[in-house]
Amino acid sequence: MSRSIYRTINTDGFPEDLEISFGSGSERQTLCYRKVTWDVAGERQGLRYGENPDQQAALYRPVNGNLLLGQVHQIAPGRGLASEVDLLQSGKHPGKINITDVDAALNILRYFTDRPACVIVKHNNPSGVALGSSLAEAYQRALMADRIAAFGGAVALNGEVDRETAQAIASYYAEVVVAPEFSAGALEVFATKKNLRVLRVGNMARLQEYVGTRFVDFKSLIDGGLVAQWSFVPKLLPDEELLPARAEHQGRSYGIEREPTQAERRDMRFGWLVESGVTSNSVIYVKDEATVAIGTGEQDRVGVARIAREKAFWKLADRLCLEATGKGIEELGSPEEQEPFHQAARKERGGLPGSTMISDAFFPFRDGAEVGLREGVSAILQPGGALRDHEVIEACNHFGATMVFTGQRSFRH
Repeated sequence: MSRSIYRTINTDGFPEDLEISFGSGSERQTLCYRKVTWDVAGERQGLRYGENPDQQAALYRPVNGNLLLGQVHQIAPGRGLASEVDLLQSGKHPGKINITDVDAALNILRYFTDRPACVIVKHNNPSGVALGSSLAEAYQRALMADRIAAFGGAVALNGEVDRETAQAIASYYAEVVVAPEFSAGALEVFATKKNLRVLRVGNMARLQEYVGTRFVDFKSLIDGGLVAQWSFVPKLLPDEELLPARAEHQGRSYGIEREPTQAERRDMRFGWLVESGVTSNSVIYVKDEATVAIGTGEQDRVGVARIAREKAFWKLADRLCLEATGKGIEELGSPEEQEPFHQAARKERGGLPGSTMISDAFFPFRDGAEVGLREGVSAILQPGGALRDHEVIEACNHFGATMVFTGQRSFRH
């Protein structure tokens, strides 16, 4: 396939307006949408293409209508985020994945508005999420969580991007950077990257208002049918709900022997909110309010825990190599040159000791939890509710780890 297909703007046949109605007879609630377009180099056009270059696509923003089903309200128009971005710089029009990556990043970023935060997304899943004392630090921590997966991703930041942060982003390859505002110095830096899409979302200043809000989530079926559901809202976890896990089995009570520390509670809250934006089945490891490794979209829980573990080992070896040689581990000439860094990563067990393991669903067997526990994970957060919860509790006690049940599953597709 020629690379030129990715540079072509796919003229779409989608209309300017879209309406979705709920109800029967004369009692209807209608949501009204308008297609989004941008002017790039004198050419006004919407999305370049959909998930692939041969798919036409259109982005619509809500402009009118209020939906109430049961006791649940749809988000009202006029508060646009990913559907209402200002395109400050772009060598080419955004594609569908650019917009959905931004949306996936904002879905996580909305929970972290009180400190500098960065979410890097690639193909709708985060590659790294971190908090920091500055945006530059948050970006660097998120990038180094998985710099390989971050290549060509969307970088979302929750504050005005300054020159220092822009220089850090520009030193690597990103497709998109999105923030509530950019300094003049930052825009000067980004101007040297002609194909970087610089997106401003003014309503990010109100991002916290999106915590707890819902929208109707549509899934199209192969036969043209639709499944509609209200969007998922993760439960916020105050300290008083982060209690050591308990379970009953055959008349016997089982309980975690150790209370979570304040640092573990902090990482549990951070990890649970990050994990709510990861495609399930998923397991992630977090430490000091940054992701260590993210395992996504697997069929079995022990498998995804192992994948995340292996990613942690590999990414640490890559980082150690980069720090020592200025090159990524894959850039070294031979396996013999790589091996010292893999050995060092194995010695540090992938940076997993003292981390917190987050699972979006319960562990049906103890083997999934033991993947992390054997590497030194000190805390686990998971929904609980499995028939063998007592076995997972026993595993945690054996390894001296703590565990909390959320009572809420966190699936996202």
